[in-house]
Amino acid sequence: MIRNILLYCRAGFENECSKEFAAVAQEFGTGEVKLAVPGSGYVLYSFLNEKSAHDCIKDLPFPALTFSRQMIAASDEIGPLSAGDRVAPLVEAAKREGIAFSEFFVETADTNEAKELSPLCKKLMGPFSGAFSDAGLLTVGEREEQSDGLLRRRLHIFFSATDRARIGYSYVNNSSPWHQGIPRLKFPAAAPSRSTLKLEEAFLVFLTDEERRKRLRQGLTAVDLGASPGGWTWQFVSRGVRVTAVDNGTMDGKLIASGLVQHVRGDGFTFAPKRPVDWMVSDIVDQPSRIARLAAQWMARKWCRYCIFNLKLPMKKRYEEVCRCRDIIASELGRSETKYSLQIKQLYHDREEVTAILVKL
Repeated sequence: MIRNILLYCRAGFENECSKEFAAVAQEFGTGEVKLAVPGSGYVLYSFLNEKSAHDCIKDLPFPALTFSRQMIAASDEIGPLSAGDRVAPLVEAAKREGIAFSEFFVETADTNEAKELSPLCKKLMGPFSGAFSDAGLLTVGEREEQSDGLLRRRLHIFFSATDRARIGYSYVNNSSPWHQGIPRLKFPAAAPSRSTLKLEEAFLVFLTDEERRKRLRQGLTAVDLGASPGGWTWQFVSRGVRVTAVDNGTMDGKLIASGLVQHVRGDGFTFAPKRPVDWMVSDIVDQPSRIARLAAQWMARKWCRYCIFNLKLPMKKRYEEVCRCRDIIASELGRSETKYSLQIKQLYHDREEVTAILVKL
């Protein structure tokens, strides 16, 4: 019976993940957090019936969840599985549930302990693919007609131990497209700092392919507050976007030599652009409430159209701090009657922080 919701998250943020989900899942029916072990890298939420779980992963917007990397309707744990044949029992479980799907992932949690299961997951991909095809469950490239419309589903096989796993599914249009919910990025050698990966991931997570083409094209303009040494500035320069880099620290010499960067030595909180720009981005280390207010003020004053910024979270009440920052942004933009969209996500390349995108509508 598939009546659980399985949520992947960063290890150490299980409490925040479970709090957030419990707050928004109530509208789909009665349920409760069943498993949120610190350091496990996942959370299990159980509804009283299957319909609630199905409706939840279909209708609860996945992008609205800050601390969840993936959202799956999942079975109870299946096991113990024989080392000689782990595939057949899980294929049979999928057949009983009647899950047809167009793609599948064999996964485990993103923790140091669970990494020992990664070779097993990779090894089983081939056998699962053949078994699912033979069973008529894997319909690659097709769109399965569902009772609720044309929606593609993805099967997930989640191993918590070598002999225990869960099966489940997500909707392709309402979930993360990446294995484990993690976009694996390669650090570009030309970038001056590894922080560049945070902004690259933000572009992938928050923007569609078409939006990236339109909003990150040559000739647009950006301001990078707290830019030194230029990891975030590099992402724009590599796309031909002109950047005003604001920081009292030094900037990478190759970025300055590109002719696309103007370095302004100053304070990111007091800097004001001479004219509106397309983007404002900020990775300043400061109180999250102060950063949230800064971003909202830039948009309220019509200084930018798009804004990406990081919120460095406190050690305690991290979920509550995210809610507080949402309220600050709503209050600031409400006074100016600015219409906007806001999405906040804890990205893979974040640590004790979350990344937000604010867009003027």
